[in-house]
Amino acid sequence: MKLFLELFLSFLQVGAFSVGGGYAAMPVIQSQVVEKYGWLTMSEFTDLITIAEMTPGPIAVNSATFVGIRIAGIPGAIIATFGCILPSMVFLSILAKLYYKYKTLSTIQHVLAALRPAVVALIAGAGVSILMMVLWHGASVSFNNIDWVGLGLFAAAFFALRKWKLNPILVMALCGVVGAALNLALGLG
Repeated sequence: MKLFLELFLSFLQVGAFSVGGGYAAMPVIQSQVVEKYGWLTMSEFTDLITIAEMTPGPIAVNSATFVGIRIAGIPGAIIATFGCILPSMVFLSILAKLYYKYKTLSTIQHVLAALRPAVVALIAGAGVSILMMVLWHGASVSFNNIDWVGLGLFAAAFFALRKWKLNPILVMALCGVVGAALNLALGLG
């Protein structure tokens, strides 16, 4: 019973404090799932984000479902997912009513504009954490232990996504295939 309560409260916090969408949720999920409760290692968390990104639906909800099922089976998935979506259901219902009533006020527009840089900082922080995990696998950060395959795939994926606006699922699938092939060819995997 305690585990279910912890899952619910953890993902209630994820749902309540992930302003800006799924990518903004990553540091909160990492804080709860990896650092506070130790339900996943950082490597497993990176895999979780990859899976959550590749599957349909919001990253935070997919993460809640994945962690819940991993930690406590189907009931855990239901409880974690409900905890994640409950704040949005409540906040959005209230905010929608207020927004439509007061949307013409310049103060509202200024508040929304002020939140954007914080959201970008949250996303960037999560991205840097994951990139460091990809490039150094949790080891000390030095030039000698960079995962060159990971760095090359990151650069290629970033370029393909920015330059050609390719489908992210296609880019991830191609990176998975190329990464597996390179690691096998180089004897790394």
